[in-house]
Amino acid sequence: GLVLGVYSSEKEEGAAQFTSAGDAFDRLVSGKLRELLSVCGPPLKKGKTRIFHGLHQDFPSVVVVGLGKKDAGVNDQENWNEGKENIRAAVAVGCRQIQDLEIPCVEVDPCGDAQAAAEGAVLGLHEYNELKQKKKPVVTPQLHGSAESEGWQKGVIYAEGQNLARYLMEAPANYITPIKFAEHIEQKLRSFSNVKVNIRPESWIATQQMGAFLSVAKGSAEPPIFLEIHYLGGANTNDSPLVFVGKGVTFDSGGISLKPSSGMDAMRADMGGAATVCSAIVTAAALNLPLNIIGLAPLCENMPSGKANKPGDVVRAKNGKTIQVDNTDAEGRLLLADALCYAHNFNARAIVNAATLTGAMDVALGSAATGVFTNSSWLWTHLYEASILTGDRVWRMPLFEHYTKQVTDCPLADLSNIGKYSRAGGACTAAAFLKEFVTASHWAHLDIAGVMSNKDEVPYLRKGMAGRPTRTLVEFAARLSQDSHN
Repeated sequence: GLVLGVYSSEKEEGAAQFTSAGDAFDRLVSGKLRELLSVCGPPLKKGKTRIFHGLHQDFPSVVVVGLGKKDAGVNDQENWNEGKENIRAAVAVGCRQIQDLEIPCVEVDPCGDAQAAAEGAVLGLHEYNELKQKKKPVVTPQLHGSAESEGWQKGVIYAEGQNLARYLMEAPANYITPIKFAEHIEQKLRSFSNVKVNIRPESWIATQQMGAFLSVAKGSAEPPIFLEIHYLGGANTNDSPLVFVGKGVTFDSGGISLKPSSGMDAMRADMGGAATVCSAIVTAAALNLPLNIIGLAPLCENMPSGKANKPGDVVRAKNGKTIQVDNTDAEGRLLLADALCYAHNFNARAIVNAATLTGAMDVALGSAATGVFTNSSWLWTHLYEASILTGDRVWRMPLFEHYTKQVTDCPLADLSNIGKYSRAGGACTAAAFLKEFVTASHWAHLDIAGVMSNKDEVPYLRKGMAGRPTRTLVEFAARLSQDSHN
Protein backbone atom coordinates (compact mmCIF):
# COMPACT_ATOMS: atom_id res chain seq x y z
CA GLY A 1 0.00 0.00 0.00
CA LEU A 2 0.98 3.62 -0.46
CA VAL A 3 -0.20 6.74 1.41
CA LEU A 4 0.18 10.05 -0.46
CA GLY A 5 -0.66 13.58 0.68
CA VAL A 6 -2.49 16.29 -1.21
CA TYR A 7 -2.91 19.93 -0.12
CA SER A 8 -6.21 21.75 -0.28
CA SER A 9 -6.24 24.27 -3.08
CA GLU A 10 -6.88 27.95 -2.35
CA LYS A 11 -9.88 27.94 -4.74
CA GLU A 12 -12.70 25.41 -4.33
CA GLU A 13 -12.34 24.21 -7.94
CA GLY A 14 -8.52 24.34 -8.14
CA ALA A 15 -6.59 21.27 -9.30
CA ALA A 16 -5.16 19.03 -6.58
CA GLN A 17 -1.77 20.16 -5.30
CA PHE A 18 0.36 17.10 -4.60
CA THR A 19 3.37 16.79 -2.34
CA SER A 20 6.59 16.09 -4.22
CA ALA A 21 6.15 12.33 -3.61
CA GLY A 22 2.58 12.57 -4.93
CA ASP A 23 3.78 14.44 -8.01
CA ALA A 24 6.46 11.82 -8.68
CA PHE A 25 3.95 8.97 -8.37
CA ASP A 26 1.46 10.76 -10.63
CA ARG A 27 4.17 11.05 -13.31
CA LEU A 28 4.93 7.35 -12.87
CA VAL A 29 1.29 6.51 -13.71
CA SER A 30 1.14 9.06 -16.57
CA GLY A 31 -1.10 11.56 -14.77
CA LYS A 32 -3.82 9.00 -13.96
CA LEU A 33 -3.87 9.81 -10.23
CA ARG A 34 -4.55 13.53 -10.80
CA GLU A 35 -7.16 12.62 -13.40
CA LEU A 36 -8.98 10.22 -11.08
CA LEU A 37 -8.91 12.71 -8.21
CA SER A 38 -10.46 15.42 -10.36
CA VAL A 39 -13.36 13.26 -11.57
CA CYS A 40 -14.29 11.49 -8.35
CA GLY A 41 -15.82 14.38 -6.42
CA PRO A 42 -14.96 17.69 -4.75
CA PRO A 43 -11.37 18.48 -3.64
CA LEU A 44 -10.14 16.48 -0.66
CA LYS A 45 -10.65 18.24 2.66
CA LYS A 46 -8.20 17.98 5.54
CA GLY A 47 -8.10 14.47 7.03
CA LYS A 48 -10.37 12.99 4.34
CA THR A 49 -9.21 10.18 2.06
CA ARG A 50 -9.76 8.60 -1.35
CA ILE A 51 -8.56 5.13 -2.17
CA PHE A 52 -7.57 3.88 -5.63
CA HIS A 53 -6.81 0.33 -6.70
CA GLY A 54 -4.77 -1.05 -9.59
CA LEU A 55 -2.86 2.10 -10.51
CA HIS A 56 0.58 0.54 -10.23
CA GLN A 57 1.83 -3.03 -9.83
CA ASP A 58 4.08 -2.17 -6.86
CA PHE A 59 1.21 -0.47 -5.03
CA PRO A 60 -2.10 -2.26 -5.68
CA SER A 61 -3.79 0.19 -3.27
CA VAL A 62 -3.07 3.91 -3.01
CA VAL A 63 -4.67 6.10 -0.35
CA VAL A 64 -4.64 9.85 -1.00
CA VAL A 65 -5.09 11.93 2.17
CA GLY A 66 -5.98 15.61 2.58
CA LEU A 67 -3.26 17.62 4.36
CA GLY A 68 -5.09 20.94 4.61
CA LYS A 69 -3.32 24.16 3.63
CA LYS A 70 0.24 23.88 2.34
CA ASP A 71 1.47 26.91 4.29
CA ALA A 72 0.00 25.83 7.67
CA GLY A 73 2.53 26.53 10.41
CA VAL A 74 2.46 27.54 14.07
CA ASN A 75 -1.04 28.59 15.07
CA ASP A 76 -0.77 31.03 17.98
CA GLN A 77 -4.39 30.56 18.92
CA GLU A 78 -4.08 26.79 19.06
CA ASN A 79 -0.53 26.73 20.53
CA TRP A 80 0.75 24.09 18.15
CA ASN A 81 2.27 23.64 14.71
CA GLU A 82 -0.83 23.04 12.61
CA GLY A 83 1.14 21.75 9.61
CA LYS A 84 2.71 18.97 11.69
CA GLU A 85 -0.62 18.07 13.32
CA ASN A 86 -2.32 17.91 9.90
CA ILE A 87 0.36 15.50 8.65
CA ARG A 88 0.11 13.26 11.75
CA ALA A 89 -3.68 13.05 11.47
CA ALA A 90 -3.74 12.50 7.70
CA VAL A 91 -1.04 9.82 7.67
CA ALA A 92 -2.70 7.97 10.59
CA VAL A 93 -6.05 7.75 8.80
CA GLY A 94 -4.34 6.64 5.56
CA CYS A 95 -2.39 3.88 7.31
CA ARG A 96 -5.51 2.60 9.07
CA GLN A 97 -7.26 2.29 5.71
CA ILE A 98 -4.38 0.15 4.45
CA GLN A 99 -4.71 -1.94 7.65
CA ASP A 100 -8.45 -2.40 7.00
CA LEU A 101 -7.52 -3.79 3.57
CA GLU A 102 -5.26 -6.31 5.38
CA ILE A 103 -2.16 -5.17 3.47
CA PRO A 104 0.91 -5.96 5.63
CA CYS A 105 3.18 -3.14 4.48
CA VAL A 106 2.59 0.54 3.75
CA GLU A 107 4.93 3.14 2.30
CA VAL A 108 4.28 6.65 3.57
CA ASP A 109 4.79 9.96 1.79
CA PRO A 110 6.97 12.14 4.09
CA CYS A 111 4.63 15.07 3.24
CA GLY A 112 7.44 17.57 3.73
CA ASP A 113 7.98 16.56 7.39
CA ALA A 114 9.08 12.95 7.70
CA GLN A 115 9.19 13.03 11.51
CA ALA A 116 5.54 14.09 11.76
CA ALA A 117 4.59 11.52 9.08
CA ALA A 118 6.35 8.71 10.99
CA GLU A 119 4.68 9.75 14.23
CA GLY A 120 1.27 9.72 12.55
CA ALA A 121 1.86 6.27 11.06
CA VAL A 122 3.31 4.56 14.15
CA LEU A 123 0.92 6.18 16.64
CA GLY A 124 -2.09 5.73 14.35
CA LEU A 125 -1.58 1.98 13.87
CA HIS A 126 -0.92 1.15 17.54
CA GLU A 127 -3.55 -0.83 19.39
CA TYR A 128 -3.44 -2.90 22.58
CA ASN A 129 -4.68 -6.35 21.64
CA GLU A 130 -2.18 -8.55 23.51
CA LEU A 131 -4.91 -10.55 25.21
CA LYS A 132 -7.29 -11.06 22.29
CA GLN A 133 -7.25 -14.16 20.14
CA LYS A 134 -8.50 -12.20 17.13
CA LYS A 135 -6.02 -9.46 16.33
CA LYS A 136 -5.97 -6.79 13.63
CA PRO A 137 -3.36 -7.48 10.93
CA VAL A 138 0.04 -6.01 11.75
CA VAL A 139 1.04 -3.28 9.30
CA THR A 140 4.64 -2.12 8.98
CA PRO A 141 4.92 1.51 7.88
CA GLN A 142 8.04 2.62 6.04
CA LEU A 143 9.21 5.79 4.35
CA HIS A 144 8.35 6.21 0.65
CA GLY A 145 11.56 7.33 -1.08
CA SER A 146 14.80 7.98 0.76
CA ALA A 147 15.02 11.76 1.00
CA GLU A 148 14.17 12.23 4.68
CA SER A 149 15.21 8.96 6.32
CA GLU A 150 16.79 10.65 9.37
CA GLY A 151 13.61 12.58 10.22
CA TRP A 152 11.52 9.45 9.62
CA GLN A 153 13.67 7.36 11.97
CA LYS A 154 13.45 10.03 14.67
CA GLY A 155 9.66 10.11 14.31
CA VAL A 156 9.47 6.32 14.65
CA ILE A 157 11.50 6.45 17.89
CA TYR A 158 9.35 9.27 19.34
CA ALA A 159 6.14 7.42 18.48
CA GLU A 160 7.38 4.07 19.80
CA GLY A 161 8.16 5.83 23.09
CA GLN A 162 4.59 7.05 23.39
CA ASN A 163 3.31 3.61 22.36
CA LEU A 164 5.34 2.03 25.19
CA ALA A 165 3.56 4.34 27.66
CA ARG A 166 0.21 3.46 26.04
CA TYR A 167 0.99 -0.25 26.36
CA LEU A 168 1.86 0.04 30.08
CA MET A 169 -1.21 2.17 30.85
CA GLU A 170 -3.65 0.02 28.88
CA ALA A 171 -2.51 -3.37 30.23
CA PRO A 172 -4.69 -4.80 33.02
CA ALA A 173 -3.52 -4.16 36.58
CA ASN A 174 -3.00 -7.89 37.20
CA TYR A 175 -0.52 -7.90 34.27
CA ILE A 176 1.29 -4.67 35.20
CA THR A 177 1.90 -4.89 38.95
CA PRO A 178 4.62 -2.71 40.55
CA ILE A 179 7.33 -5.37 40.06
CA LYS A 180 6.20 -6.25 36.52
CA PHE A 181 6.19 -2.57 35.55
CA ALA A 182 9.77 -2.19 36.81
CA GLU A 183 10.94 -5.38 35.07
CA HIS A 184 9.34 -4.32 31.79
CA ILE A 185 11.22 -0.99 31.83
CA GLU A 186 14.45 -2.72 32.87
CA GLN A 187 14.13 -5.10 29.95
CA LYS A 188 13.59 -2.18 27.52
CA LEU A 189 16.79 -0.54 28.78
CA ARG A 190 18.93 -3.67 28.95
CA SER A 191 20.72 -3.06 25.65
CA PHE A 192 22.05 0.39 26.60
CA SER A 193 25.46 0.39 28.26
CA ASN A 194 25.01 3.92 29.65
CA VAL A 195 21.85 3.10 31.63
CA LYS A 196 21.66 1.73 35.16
CA VAL A 197 18.35 0.48 36.57
CA ASN A 198 17.78 -0.04 40.31
CA ILE A 199 14.62 -1.85 41.38
CA ARG A 200 14.39 -0.95 45.07
CA PRO A 201 12.37 -3.25 47.38
CA GLU A 202 10.15 -2.33 50.32
CA SER A 203 13.02 -2.71 52.82
CA TRP A 204 15.00 0.00 50.96
CA ILE A 205 11.93 2.29 50.88
CA ALA A 206 11.65 1.87 54.67
CA THR A 207 15.33 2.75 55.24
CA GLN A 208 14.73 5.94 53.21
CA GLN A 209 11.97 6.86 55.69
CA MET A 210 9.40 7.27 52.92
CA GLY A 211 6.50 7.03 55.35
CA ALA A 212 3.95 8.71 53.08
CA PHE A 213 4.62 6.32 50.18
CA LEU A 214 4.62 3.26 52.45
CA SER A 215 1.32 4.30 54.06
CA VAL A 216 -0.39 3.95 50.66
CA ALA A 217 1.40 0.71 49.72
CA LYS A 218 0.52 -1.12 52.95
CA GLY A 219 -3.14 -1.41 51.93
CA SER A 220 -2.26 -3.87 49.15
CA ALA A 221 -0.95 -7.43 49.06
CA GLU A 222 1.35 -6.35 46.18
CA PRO A 223 4.68 -5.11 47.60
CA PRO A 224 5.76 -1.60 46.57
CA ILE A 225 8.78 -0.91 44.35
CA PHE A 226 10.84 2.24 43.98
CA LEU A 227 12.23 2.27 40.44
CA GLU A 228 15.35 4.37 39.89
CA ILE A 229 16.84 4.81 36.40
CA HIS A 230 20.13 6.55 35.59
CA TYR A 231 20.70 7.45 31.93
CA LEU A 232 24.20 8.85 31.52
CA GLY A 233 24.16 10.39 28.07
CA GLY A 234 26.02 13.60 28.99
CA ALA A 235 29.61 14.27 27.96
CA ASN A 236 30.44 14.28 31.66
CA THR A 237 28.69 11.75 33.89
CA ASN A 238 28.94 14.27 36.76
CA ASP A 239 26.92 16.94 34.91
CA SER A 240 23.74 17.90 36.78
CA PRO A 241 20.95 15.61 35.56
CA LEU A 242 17.38 16.30 34.55
CA VAL A 243 15.26 14.39 37.08
CA PHE A 244 11.90 12.94 36.03
CA VAL A 245 9.53 11.71 38.75
CA GLY A 246 6.37 9.75 37.91
CA LYS A 247 3.40 8.66 40.02
CA GLY A 248 3.19 4.87 39.73
CA VAL A 249 -0.12 3.71 41.24
CA THR A 250 -0.63 0.55 39.18
CA PHE A 251 -4.22 0.31 40.40
CA ASP A 252 -6.16 2.92 42.34
CA SER A 253 -9.33 1.73 44.05
CA GLY A 254 -9.37 4.92 46.14
CA GLY A 255 -8.53 2.91 49.26
CA ILE A 256 -10.98 3.29 52.18
CA SER A 257 -12.36 6.41 50.39
CA LEU A 258 -13.47 3.94 47.71
CA LYS A 259 -14.14 5.21 44.19
CA PRO A 260 -17.49 4.50 42.50
CA SER A 261 -17.38 1.17 40.65
CA SER A 262 -18.39 2.69 37.32
CA GLY A 263 -15.22 3.46 35.37
CA MET A 264 -12.92 2.18 38.14
CA ASP A 265 -11.29 -0.22 35.65
CA ALA A 266 -9.61 2.82 34.01
CA MET A 267 -7.61 3.25 37.22
CA ARG A 268 -5.21 0.62 35.89
CA ALA A 269 -3.72 3.68 34.14
CA ASP A 270 -3.16 5.64 37.35
CA MET A 271 0.53 4.93 36.82
CA GLY A 272 0.46 7.13 33.70
CA GLY A 273 3.01 9.50 35.24
CA ALA A 274 5.51 6.68 35.77
CA ALA A 275 4.69 5.22 32.33
CA THR A 276 5.32 8.51 30.49
CA VAL A 277 8.53 9.50 32.31
CA CYS A 278 10.05 6.00 32.04
CA SER A 279 9.08 5.78 28.36
CA ALA A 280 10.62 9.22 27.80
CA ILE A 281 13.92 7.94 29.23
CA VAL A 282 13.78 4.80 27.05
CA THR A 283 13.27 7.16 24.08
CA ALA A 284 16.09 9.50 25.16
CA ALA A 285 18.41 6.47 25.32
CA ALA A 286 17.32 5.29 21.85
CA LEU A 287 17.99 8.82 20.49
CA ASN A 288 21.32 8.91 22.37
CA LEU A 289 20.50 12.39 23.74
CA PRO A 290 23.62 14.09 25.15
CA LEU A 291 22.44 14.73 28.71
CA ASN A 292 22.07 12.87 32.00
CA ILE A 293 18.55 11.92 33.09
CA ILE A 294 17.41 10.25 36.29
CA GLY A 295 13.97 8.65 36.46
CA LEU A 296 12.21 7.95 39.75
CA ALA A 297 8.95 6.01 39.99
CA PRO A 298 7.33 5.04 43.30
CA LEU A 299 5.16 2.04 42.34
CA CYS A 300 2.34 0.49 44.39
CA GLU A 301 -1.39 -0.20 44.48
CA ASN A 302 -3.96 1.77 46.50
CA MET A 303 -6.31 -0.83 48.00
CA PRO A 304 -8.88 -0.93 50.83
CA SER A 305 -7.63 -3.68 53.17
CA GLY A 306 -7.55 -3.92 56.95
CA LYS A 307 -4.04 -2.44 56.81
CA ALA A 308 -4.95 0.51 54.57
CA ASN A 309 -4.74 4.20 55.50
CA LYS A 310 -7.90 5.42 57.24
CA PRO A 311 -9.29 8.93 56.78
CA GLY A 312 -7.81 11.07 59.56
CA ASP A 313 -4.60 9.03 59.88
CA VAL A 314 -1.38 11.03 60.14
CA VAL A 315 1.76 9.86 58.30
CA ARG A 316 5.30 11.26 58.17
CA ALA A 317 7.06 12.04 54.88
CA LYS A 318 10.78 11.68 54.16
CA ASN A 319 11.49 15.35 54.99
CA GLY A 320 9.85 15.01 58.41
CA LYS A 321 6.61 16.84 57.57
CA THR A 322 3.45 15.20 58.91
CA ILE A 323 0.43 14.72 56.66
CA GLN A 324 -3.18 14.19 57.72
CA VAL A 325 -4.75 11.77 55.23
CA ASP A 326 -8.25 13.22 55.04
CA ASN A 327 -9.07 11.37 51.81
CA THR A 328 -7.30 8.10 51.00
CA ASP A 329 -8.10 8.64 47.32
CA ALA A 330 -5.70 11.62 47.28
CA GLU A 331 -2.86 9.09 47.43
CA GLY A 332 -0.70 10.06 44.45
CA ARG A 333 0.58 13.15 46.21
CA LEU A 334 1.74 10.96 49.14
CA LEU A 335 3.92 8.87 46.80
CA LEU A 336 5.23 11.98 45.05
CA ALA A 337 5.98 13.80 48.31
CA ASP A 338 8.61 11.20 49.23
CA ALA A 339 9.91 10.76 45.68
CA LEU A 340 10.34 14.55 45.30
CA CYS A 341 12.28 14.70 48.59
CA TYR A 342 14.55 11.92 47.28
CA ALA A 343 14.97 13.72 43.92
CA HIS A 344 16.78 16.54 45.73
CA ASN A 345 19.75 14.18 46.36
CA PHE A 346 20.93 14.55 42.76
CA ASN A 347 21.78 18.26 42.36
CA ALA A 348 19.28 18.37 39.49
CA ARG A 349 19.24 20.96 36.70
CA ALA A 350 15.48 20.61 36.89
CA ILE A 351 12.93 18.30 38.51
CA VAL A 352 9.85 17.48 36.46
CA ASN A 353 7.14 15.24 37.87
CA ALA A 354 4.15 13.81 36.01
CA ALA A 355 1.04 12.33 37.57
CA THR A 356 -2.59 11.50 36.83
CA LEU A 357 -3.17 13.48 39.99
CA THR A 358 -6.63 15.05 40.08
CA GLY A 359 -10.05 14.68 38.50
CA ALA A 360 -10.16 18.47 38.92
CA MET A 361 -7.51 18.80 36.20
CA ASP A 362 -9.77 16.95 33.78
CA VAL A 363 -12.63 19.28 34.75
CA ALA A 364 -10.41 22.34 34.16
CA LEU A 365 -8.78 21.52 30.81
CA GLY A 366 -10.35 18.28 29.60
CA SER A 367 -8.05 16.44 27.21
CA ALA A 368 -6.80 19.53 25.34
CA ALA A 369 -3.59 19.99 27.31
CA THR A 370 -1.53 18.87 30.29
CA GLY A 371 -1.73 21.30 33.22
CA VAL A 372 1.71 22.56 34.29
CA PHE A 373 2.40 24.09 37.71
CA THR A 374 5.93 25.43 37.99
CA ASN A 375 8.13 27.77 40.05
CA SER A 376 10.38 28.45 37.04
CA SER A 377 9.61 30.53 33.96
CA TRP A 378 12.74 29.10 32.29
CA LEU A 379 11.40 25.58 32.72
CA TRP A 380 7.90 26.60 31.59
CA THR A 381 9.25 28.17 28.37
CA HIS A 382 11.15 24.99 27.46
CA LEU A 383 8.13 22.75 28.10
CA TYR A 384 5.80 25.09 26.22
CA GLU A 385 8.07 25.38 23.16
CA ALA A 386 8.52 21.59 23.09
CA SER A 387 4.74 21.09 23.16
CA ILE A 388 4.17 23.39 20.16
CA LEU A 389 6.33 21.04 18.07
CA THR A 390 4.81 17.78 19.35
CA GLY A 391 1.19 18.96 19.28
CA ASP A 392 0.86 17.39 22.73
CA ARG A 393 0.12 20.67 24.46
CA VAL A 394 0.77 22.08 27.92
CA TRP A 395 -0.97 24.95 29.71
CA ARG A 396 0.39 26.87 32.68
CA MET A 397 -1.67 26.80 35.88
CA PRO A 398 -1.29 28.94 39.05
CA LEU A 399 0.90 28.00 41.98
CA PHE A 400 -0.38 30.73 44.31
CA GLU A 401 0.18 31.05 48.06
CA HIS A 402 -3.66 31.25 48.10
CA TYR A 403 -3.75 27.45 47.56
CA THR A 404 -0.88 26.67 49.94
CA LYS A 405 -2.89 28.09 52.86
CA GLN A 406 -5.67 25.64 52.05
CA VAL A 407 -3.43 22.60 52.58
CA THR A 408 -1.36 23.93 55.51
CA ASP A 409 -4.40 24.90 57.60
CA CYS A 410 -4.77 21.45 59.12
CA PRO A 411 -6.01 20.37 62.58
CA LEU A 412 -3.71 17.40 63.32
CA ALA A 413 -0.60 17.70 61.14
CA ASP A 414 1.63 20.05 59.13
CA LEU A 415 -0.42 19.43 55.99
CA SER A 416 -3.72 17.93 54.90
CA ASN A 417 -3.69 15.84 51.74
CA ILE A 418 -6.76 17.71 50.43
CA GLY A 419 -7.60 21.43 50.32
CA LYS A 420 -9.88 22.60 53.12
CA TYR A 421 -12.52 23.78 50.64
CA SER A 422 -12.70 20.24 49.24
CA ARG A 423 -13.43 20.50 45.51
CA ALA A 424 -12.54 24.17 44.91
CA GLY A 425 -9.35 24.46 42.85
CA GLY A 426 -8.57 20.77 43.40
CA ALA A 427 -5.73 20.58 40.87
CA CYS A 428 -4.20 23.76 42.33
CA THR A 429 -4.34 22.63 45.97
CA ALA A 430 -2.74 19.30 44.94
CA ALA A 431 0.10 21.22 43.27
CA ALA A 432 0.44 23.45 46.36
CA PHE A 433 0.73 20.29 48.48
CA LEU A 434 3.60 18.97 46.30
CA LYS A 435 5.36 22.34 46.47
CA GLU A 436 5.79 21.74 50.22
CA PHE A 437 8.29 18.98 49.33
CA VAL A 438 10.33 21.00 46.82
CA THR A 439 13.25 23.33 47.49
CA ALA A 440 14.75 23.17 43.96
CA SER A 441 14.45 26.41 42.00
CA HIS A 442 13.48 24.66 38.72
CA TRP A 443 10.56 22.30 39.35
CA ALA A 444 7.45 21.56 37.33
CA HIS A 445 4.47 19.40 38.18
CA LEU A 446 2.52 18.03 35.20
CA ASP A 447 -1.03 16.96 36.05
CA ILE A 448 -1.90 14.54 33.25
CA ALA A 449 -5.26 13.27 34.53
CA GLY A 450 -7.16 15.02 31.71
CA VAL A 451 -4.95 13.61 28.94
CA MET A 452 -4.84 10.06 30.36
CA SER A 453 -7.13 8.56 27.74
CA ASN A 454 -8.36 9.34 24.24
CA LYS A 455 -11.92 8.99 23.00
CA ASP A 456 -11.68 10.68 19.61
CA GLU A 457 -10.08 14.05 20.40
CA VAL A 458 -6.60 13.25 19.04
CA PRO A 459 -7.31 11.88 15.56
CA TYR A 460 -4.02 9.95 15.28
CA LEU A 461 -4.57 8.02 18.52
CA ARG A 462 -7.13 5.23 18.72
CA LYS A 463 -9.59 5.07 21.59
CA GLY A 464 -7.89 4.06 24.84
CA MET A 465 -4.99 5.14 27.03
CA ALA A 466 -3.10 7.96 25.37
CA GLY A 467 0.50 7.82 26.69
CA ARG A 468 0.53 11.63 26.74
CA PRO A 469 2.69 13.74 27.07
CA THR A 470 5.63 11.35 26.42
CA ARG A 471 6.73 13.03 23.17
CA THR A 472 6.64 16.47 24.81
CA LEU A 473 8.89 15.22 27.64
CA VAL A 474 11.32 13.77 25.06
CA GLU A 475 11.33 16.97 22.99
CA PHE A 476 11.84 18.98 26.20
CA ALA A 477 14.85 16.80 27.13
CA ALA A 478 16.22 17.16 23.59
CA ARG A 479 15.98 20.96 23.84
CA LEU A 480 17.71 20.89 27.22
CA SER A 481 20.53 18.77 25.79
CA GLN A 482 21.04 21.32 22.99
CA ASP A 483 21.16 24.03 25.65
CA SER A 484 24.01 22.27 27.45
CA HIS A 485 25.85 21.82 24.14
CA ASN A 486 25.70 25.52 23.42
